Amino acid sequence: MEAPMKFVFVLGLLLLVTVGLEKVDGAGNPCGKSTPDKEAMKLAPCAEAAQDEKAAVSASCCAQVKRIGQNPSCLCAVMLSDTAKSSGIKPEIAITIPKRCNIANRPVGYKCGPYTLP
Repeated sequence: MEAPMKFVFVLGLLLLVTVGLEKVDGAGNPCGKSTPDKEAMKLAPCAEAAQDEKAAVSASCCAQVKRIGQNPSCLCAVMLSDTAKSSGIKPEIAITIPKRCNIANRPVGYKCGPYTLP
């Protein structure tokens, strides 16, 4: 049970990093009615891909990253969330997921904390 939950957290973080928010605004909620931690849970299909750059990225992972990536600041907040960190997400790998998913309109060059979207 712990491994699937860890995957969800990692996937959430990966999506946020991948879409690459320019910055995380601590004063407001970048994910609207949801929280970055709740959004991170939706990225469970990305867990393995967020920990291993050579792992295949599933269609369900790409779909969630594309959805969350419509709001780059939310995606960044998810990637840097406590949930993602505790699930073992590697932000430097997670940020590569949008490119690995071939998402055409990803914000290339955007900054998410110390990471830049490829």
